[in-house]
Amino acid sequence: MGDPRIAARFRGFLPVIVDVETAGFNAQTDALLEIAAVTLEVAPDNQWTRSRTVAHHVQPFPGANLERRALEFNKIDPYHPFRLAVTEDKALREIFAVIRQQVEEHGCTRAILVGHNPTFDLSFVKAAAARVKIKDREFPFHNFSTFDTAALAGLAYGQTVLARAVRAAGFEWDPEAAHSAIYDAE
Repeated sequence: MGDPRIAARFRGFLPVIVDVETAGFNAQTDALLEIAAVTLEVAPDNQWTRSRTVAHHVQPFPGANLERRALEFNKIDPYHPFRLAVTEDKALREIFAVIRQQVEEHGCTRAILVGHNPTFDLSFVKAAAARVKIKDREFPFHNFSTFDTAALAGLAYGQTVLARAVRAAGFEWDPEAAHSAIYDAE
């Protein structure tokens, strides 16, 4: 059994940091291009540490909209062969399996999505899950509650932009690596 302090800390929810990269702002019509999930553990000194990162490059779903400006911003070529992208179905099922295992291991009831402006990420994850017909009982996240690191960073550091908040917290920020789901989530 995992650390019971995690289940006790957040009313039975397992915090899982998620970031997505997309081909636009509309979760119903625009492609999900990358997804990363970072699970956490509590170290012996009671500090939160990264446990595991699971991520995928994702193939645009059939008929997906690809906004040129979004692709220029995140610098993703959705059809580049070296992306080794997988379908939404494969990406979500593999990531959700890891999260559900961690939920069970820590005695939690469900995961809660942690992210920078997480309603955006959650909307894309939910839309993709619906497209691939993932059942509610297989969906690991709370349906609407999230932990917003933009709001927390605003309170703690006076910064809501991710790069500025990370720097204000005393960490380095690599603008060349930014807008990768793995980098941003970690």
